[in-house]
Amino acid sequence: MELVVIRHGETQANAEGRYQGALDIGLNESGQRHIARLADEIAATQAPFDRLLASPLLRTRESAAILSRQLGLPVELVPAFREWDVGLFEGLTQVEARTRYPELWARNITRRWAEAPPGGETIDEVIGRVSQGLTELASTMQGERILLVAHGMVAKVIRAVTIAGFDDFFEWQLPNGGMLSVRLSLADGDPLRFSRPLDGRD
Repeated sequence: MELVVIRHGETQANAEGRYQGALDIGLNESGQRHIARLADEIAATQAPFDRLLASPLLRTRESAAILSRQLGLPVELVPAFREWDVGLFEGLTQVEARTRYPELWARNITRRWAEAPPGGETIDEVIGRVSQGLTELASTMQGERILLVAHGMVAKVIRAVTIAGFDDFFEWQLPNGGMLSVRLSLADGDPLRFSRPLDGRD
């Protein structure tokens, strides 16, 4: 199975450098235009897709709807690929988060595998959720070409567990409207090649 991941178009929160997480924010005008251009490019240059999947959050649904109109595919929502919930950091810029929650910021809380800002998910929980979603795709959609509209952290996890490992996990970023292509196969059992390091680094 070939899986092509697209990060949703830009939102105003993206433009302002804010944590979005589980906030249900729609695309801004720039994001809508970018995804429309991308949809035209995909229709003209990419091999046909069999399925179009999306996270259930508004910014991914809106991006997927634009792609759906161009590609003629219905949108299927998959909750496993929703964005990382960053709890009380949601809606804040990094400067605001550092100012309001200095103790959490000093502990580098958004880069700890097994801890999270209060009210949010740990990175380990996101890795588990997304990995389970990938395994289910690989087991039910073998031989298909899948387009998935998702989020920045989801793309990080998909890349890390399938093709790249975790060495540059916190540095690598898929931009809004960026694309990532991976292949998933159950031929060797588990389609996921890499697991999160157990050395306690954070």
